[in-house]
Amino acid sequence: MKVVKGLQDENINQESTEKQSSFIKMKKFQFVMLLFIIVFLSAGITTFALAFGDEKAVSVGNETSRSEFDKLYTAFDTLKNGYFQEVEDNTLINGAINGMLESLDDPYSDYMDVEEAKNFHESISSSFEGIGAEITEQEGSIVIVSPLKGSPAEKAGLKPNDVVLSVDGESIQGMSSTEAVLLIRGEKGSTVELAIQRPGTTEPITFPIVRDTIPIETVYGEMIDDEIAKVQITSFSEKTGEELVETLNNLQGEGMKGLVLDLRQNPGGLLDQAILISSLFVPEGEILFQIEDREGNREAMQSTAQENTDMPLVVVIDQGSASASEILAGAVQESADVPLVGQKSFGKGTVQRAQDFSDGSNMKFTTEKWLTPEGNWIHKKGIQPDYEVALPEYASLPYVSPDLELKLSSSSTQVQSAQQMLAALDIDPGRTDGFFDEQTETAVKEFQKSAQLEETGVLTGQTTLKLMEELRALIDENDTQILKATELLKEKLNS
Repeated sequence: MKVVKGLQDENINQESTEKQSSFIKMKKFQFVMLLFIIVFLSAGITTFALAFGDEKAVSVGNETSRSEFDKLYTAFDTLKNGYFQEVEDNTLINGAINGMLESLDDPYSDYMDVEEAKNFHESISSSFEGIGAEITEQEGSIVIVSPLKGSPAEKAGLKPNDVVLSVDGESIQGMSSTEAVLLIRGEKGSTVELAIQRPGTTEPITFPIVRDTIPIETVYGEMIDDEIAKVQITSFSEKTGEELVETLNNLQGEGMKGLVLDLRQNPGGLLDQAILISSLFVPEGEILFQIEDREGNREAMQSTAQENTDMPLVVVIDQGSASASEILAGAVQESADVPLVGQKSFGKGTVQRAQDFSDGSNMKFTTEKWLTPEGNWIHKKGIQPDYEVALPEYASLPYVSPDLELKLSSSSTQVQSAQQMLAALDIDPGRTDGFFDEQTETAVKEFQKSAQLEETGVLTGQTTLKLMEELRALIDENDTQILKATELLKEKLNS
């Protein structure tokens, strides 16, 4: 088996990886574009950045010579002097900047005040305190892109495309994603309550979620069998490339001969990491993606790895795979003939520029499109897998709150979800229409007995948590997308 000797980036402001191994060691990138292109996570949203540095905020030049600002100055002076309460200068200035960005009607362009910018910088460094879910703004609503692996959001049952209606009873309709993040984040150990509208359900679902420290640990690897390994990348942060190197080295030592790369529910992250990892699997000189400006000029970003692994690879994606993970998926699909398995990805095909202001606030705005190697713009369309495979229906069942008492004569969508969970676990609830009758009570008692819990026939607390825990284990055991990817790899290994 051919092994990779190099993978490294020296064009970004982070330490070079010095790890050497039989499988990979880091190798320098030779193109200048990385000096000004970087993708980052912002306020729970995955974004790309083409410039990120210490330059000053945009200057508008000599005020007296800019007649287009006359109206703005007049409004400022009028409010400053005539509003019925005293107004701070910064309040009006920040509002004006925010208003300009909102007028673009672009969910990926917004203004972050000092506190929001601070949270953003924390989210791309090491850790932050919150629920661990990437969000975006769509047509005035806040939508879950994907929960991070192992996060309180994932454990609570949040899913991609869930619409957040309120946070602790406060409506967030019309808020920007950065405003919503400030409400959702909070001190470790505190509880935040999200009201969610899930596609396919008629009633909102309430999720009480205990906040925790969210580490930026992004790579998880395991052997599926004696020859095939699965590596999940949950986001692209500062050390993802380094984590992947270490993980692959360890797995090769365990006998890995084929690799399933799992990008499901990956909201994206730092572009340099996506380039590093894509270059590992895409031959040198092949296109990873293209950048197109508003004049239609295109710049192709190419793989710089001088050597690549020829290890059989299959990549798995879903509707939570967004942004930088779509760049990686598109690169290996179109430039390395790597098959994609799963469901159509999220569809974010724009590039943002980050601009820091001297007071610590920040704004980002869309500057360009990014296209796949073959020139496809996947924005709002997503990437179509080569093998479309859905998870079992029970994998998308709504969360059941352990704080509720579901018992005889109860009727709700929560009861319906619990009945469907019992049925998936081969415990017959008698019906799955949301009405809790005697047969459902019997099914709950049967489940409690098997789980060594008190046989009350009431679904609440530990019974509910255990029910969802066993359902998650069933989903992992019957992961149809990973099973298909494994099947494809076995065919390659045996051919």
